[in-house]
Amino acid sequence: MRLKLSFPYPVISFCVFLYCRLSEEDMNKLIVLFFLFFGLAELRGQSVEVQANYNSVGDVDFIAYNNTSAPVYLNIDFADLENTVFHEPLPYIKFLEPGFNTLFTLFREPDAEVPRFNYQLKVFRSDPMSLTDLNFPYLIPFSEGLEVLVKEVKNLDGFWGSIAPGSWNATGFVTKSGEAVFASRSGIVVEVVGAKRTGDPQNWYHTWNHSVTLLHPDGTLICYRNVFDNGEKLRVGEKIFAGQQIGEVTKGADELIILIYQQKLNSSDLRFIIPQFVTSEDEVSLLLSSKKYTVIHPKDIKGLEMNSREKRRFLR
Repeated sequence: MRLKLSFPYPVISFCVFLYCRLSEEDMNKLIVLFFLFFGLAELRGQSVEVQANYNSVGDVDFIAYNNTSAPVYLNIDFADLENTVFHEPLPYIKFLEPGFNTLFTLFREPDAEVPRFNYQLKVFRSDPMSLTDLNFPYLIPFSEGLEVLVKEVKNLDGFWGSIAPGSWNATGFVTKSGEAVFASRSGIVVEVVGAKRTGDPQNWYHTWNHSVTLLHPDGTLICYRNVFDNGEKLRVGEKIFAGQQIGEVTKGADELIILIYQQKLNSSDLRFIIPQFVTSEDEVSLLLSSKKYTVIHPKDIKGLEMNSREKRRFLR
């Protein structure tokens, strides 16, 4: 028996009630009625699908399909369990690669009926349980040797639609059109936006135009605002390394803004990270507004989140 559930993200909850010990025919009828009740049209063709499959011995194998080009994070919360035990760490957060993902198995207890369960699903674009290293060294995102002026970011207008985050942090730099922009930290490209946004708004990472957004290895997101992907070289799902060029400052822009943030598990609020940047070969510090810094991209910093093969290829 197989039940497939589809739901959109970023944060949408969906409760599923399974009543087992039904025949194959009765279970199929129950599934049809279930989807008619909740609206099949709304569930079809969504970004993430989860399947709970009963195997031949009565255990339940959970799998997921991420139908997007970028990774996401899945949270499953069981409210009720009968005839089985959930052995995974709580809260359960699973990193979903694009495509097929194996989740876990609910094993039937010895001599018991098949498992019954009730669970809630949420999907996040960042890891809501990430324990961020606040001392991680970020690169100033300009060409090495360039002297840049840090500026105060006074607002985040347009970042989250018409809603302004209650508490936030951003780093701003005075710059000019056409200036090369480099990744401050390694990550996976999850969104590249030009002068106009397209697609379904529920799949957007924020509402800024002229921006590049990466997912860091620790599950946080970084948004570079006023960046133009000249030549459309970036691809969603592509891995970018610290110090690698991601674009140029947009025509007409005189500032570059960086935001590092993550979602929260049980709140719609965002958590913003205050980054520390590499300011010399042996110094990492917070950047001060109205102060100039000379850009430096040390090899050991660029290689922090590379494996041996990547270091041989990109740090020659």
